[in-house]
Amino acid sequence: MSQTRLKQRKIPQQLRAEATVASIIEAAARILEHEGLGGYNTNAVAKRAGISVGSLYQYFPNKDAITRALLERESSSLMTVLECIVEKRRGLPAINELVAAIVTHLMRRPNLARILDDQEQKLSLQDHVLKTETQVQSLIQTCLSDGAFADVSDKQSIVFDMICIVRGIVDGAAARGERDIDAIICRVVRAVDGYLAQSTACAGTDSSRPAPTGRHVGA
Repeated sequence: MSQTRLKQRKIPQQLRAEATVASIIEAAARILEHEGLGGYNTNAVAKRAGISVGSLYQYFPNKDAITRALLERESSSLMTVLECIVEKRRGLPAINELVAAIVTHLMRRPNLARILDDQEQKLSLQDHVLKTETQVQSLIQTCLSDGAFADVSDKQSIVFDMICIVRGIVDGAAARGERDIDAIICRVVRAVDGYLAQSTACAGTDSSRPAPTGRHVGA
């Protein structure tokens, strides 16, 4: 798909125009969240936003361009929270806060998150996906610069594994219809902390010997 079709036509310069664009994007989010792709088109978005479809077309050429803007809004809001956490602390406390923030973001509107994941692939937005993943990985690696993790050599693999742990548990919980975000956060944090404890233990182990087993958080 041509990336030109996914670009916003006009960037708002005034507060009123910014409010219009924001209402379009949120209208799209609500339609996708509650009605799915079947009810998603520019006429429906304009109606939900309370504007004419002509006004919508001033800013977006089609629904796919709105979807991209929505994806960018969701990623930006998450990154703002994550960056704020990393500015204040490092190490395991920061990791746990990052995990909690990511889980909260994904579970706040799980239907929307699932559809947007699918749309990233459909619209071939690899650039957007790569940028977001790179930013998240960089923040986690910054937290792993704490002394407790200094001896862990392959931090990149650890970061990748952590993200897989988070997404695996969250996706499974969402598929089962779970909505208790605090309970899901607790499980994810427990899994990540256990993985990190094992990783730091392995870092101090001679590579010629098998890694220790049976270590648990708090043991």
